[in-house]
Amino acid sequence: MTLSYRYNPQAKPQTVLYVRLSTIEQTISAQRQQAESLGYVVDKVIEDHIVPGVTTAFLDREGGQRLFATLREGDVLLVRWLDRLGHNYDDIQRIMGLFFERGVTIKTLINELTFDAQPKDAEQKAMRDAMMSFMSAMAQAQTTANREAQAAGIANAKARNPTAYKGRKPSYTQENIDQIRQMSGDGLGVNEIARRLGLSKFLVSRIKKDTTAAYEALERWGISAEPHPKKV
Repeated sequence: MTLSYRYNPQAKPQTVLYVRLSTIEQTISAQRQQAESLGYVVDKVIEDHIVPGVTTAFLDREGGQRLFATLREGDVLLVRWLDRLGHNYDDIQRIMGLFFERGVTIKTLINELTFDAQPKDAEQKAMRDAMMSFMSAMAQAQTTANREAQAAGIANAKARNPTAYKGRKPSYTQENIDQIRQMSGDGLGVNEIARRLGLSKFLVSRIKKDTTAAYEALERWGISAEPHPKKV
């Protein structure tokens, strides 16, 4: 992937807040408020919506690409913590290095750490790199610990309740999925398929859109291929 970048020496330096969001993350306003409470004047907020459990490289995220297209030499990048920039030590080091090459200073809201893009001398550069390595390792360790704790929590929940994390119990069978695929291949529309099978058109549309997910839901619940009862 080619990262677009055009340097404008007359542009005023800006402070950009990068926010990664998922169903369990803080809101954008909360993270911006945290930054402003620390005395930062945020010129722009770039957000990424992350799906929990799905790993996407920073440079493959829409927000990551927009961030690289936005930041210029002299700008400041604010992140809640270094784990926002990568999933492991090597990723974080590589991404931070790319920002430094561009002349972008990185600051964290947690612990208020500053990683200067242009240290004054070799000694300060060595101190910055040492701190960056240590904190990157800590970020990876924390990410690993969080994943292990989440996995343990899910395992315990499943032990207490066998239906936990299975999602909603399907109201269709494997035969229904096969029928929907066959009828769709024959050119029948969603409404007609729904009428013939006695299923809602919304359910038929969802199964038609992602049959793999529909099959997986059946497997999680151990549902047999008995036909769905048709409406009389």
